[in-house]
Amino acid sequence: QVQLVESGGGLVQAGDSLRLSCAASGPRFSIVAMGWFRLAPGKEREFVAAITWSVPNTYYADSVKGRFTISRDNAKNTVYLQMNSLKPEDTAVYVCAATSKNSPFFLKYPTTYDYWGQGTQVTVSS
Repeated sequence: QVQLVESGGGLVQAGDSLRLSCAASGPRFSIVAMGWFRLAPGKEREFVAAITWSVPNTYYADSVKGRFTISRDNAKNTVYLQMNSLKPEDTAVYVCAATSKNSPFFLKYPTTYDYWGQGTQVTVSS
């Protein structure tokens, strides 16, 4: 069973940066891709970014493209989300997810993922 633990959230001001981390433990060999989603009050779960594990292809939501960068460290079994130029509308619980399915065209859909973390709160004040 793969376990995911996020860290790095916090309270920042608009324009600031944060880096989120998601550490994976367990049978990592089964992971094909990992992604970040976010949950904001009154909104549906929103895809943020994803990265494939073997060859690091990256995918982003339009709302974060150019501001957020997803990356991974194979040796540490960790995925990062560097968030720059944060806006109040980025406020949400950010949740890490992992999938064993080889479905790069479906990485923006929550149903693609097999494992989920507990999430880390990001609050951006104006």
